[in-house]
Amino acid sequence: MADKPSKIETASRLSRNLALLHAGSTVTIDIATPAGQKNKFRTTFIGYLPKHYVLIQFPDSSKLGNFSQYIKQGAAITVRGLIEGHEGAVVAFVSCVKQTIQMPSRIMVLDFPHSVSLQHLRSSMRIDTNIVAKVKVDDSYWNTTITDLSISGCHLDISNGEKLVLADNKVVEIVIEGEGGAANVKLPATICNLKKSISGVSFGVKFSEQSKEQVMELLQAAIQGEQ
Repeated sequence: MADKPSKIETASRLSRNLALLHAGSTVTIDIATPAGQKNKFRTTFIGYLPKHYVLIQFPDSSKLGNFSQYIKQGAAITVRGLIEGHEGAVVAFVSCVKQTIQMPSRIMVLDFPHSVSLQHLRSSMRIDTNIVAKVKVDDSYWNTTITDLSISGCHLDISNGEKLVLADNKVVEIVIEGEGGAANVKLPATICNLKKSISGVSFGVKFSEQSKEQVMELLQAAIQGEQ
């Protein structure tokens, strides 16, 4: 049976599990605008005072862009970070901005969370992504975007795929170009949820068993904001 996220409720257990995020470790924050736009940014976990607040460094201003205006008092922020020494484990919580400070650097002061999730990437955890890739269908390659990702599968959008001949259980190959001379990541998969739309086609796929190690690396990179 797959591991389920465990909810931590008491103040002492909250503190103990937040302590799994070491000061200076990399975290990803999710921000949503009032219009419903979402984005994630990589930044640094500074620390916390039990029952009072959590400190998170502002992401690089050049990457935040217009989203910087939405980091203000009362804004909801989701924080995720990989736990050092626990391969494939993530600590995650949702909190609100208590205030922002400028000195000694730009810092978000978040309310101390009411609950913390401990999640295992080997379970059904699924995260939103925006990974540019190609998908090989028969002998043709199509540009696609991986819009969400889990250890078992992902969801693909193809904007110009109206003429594609697809069906459940059809085998495809997803190709993600390596950066800095790294080899391409190739993930064999099987279509399991096909949907046509006016703007193209979207479908879910199930990864083959042999792809788990590569998918785990993709998940870790996506959580840390590298994708």
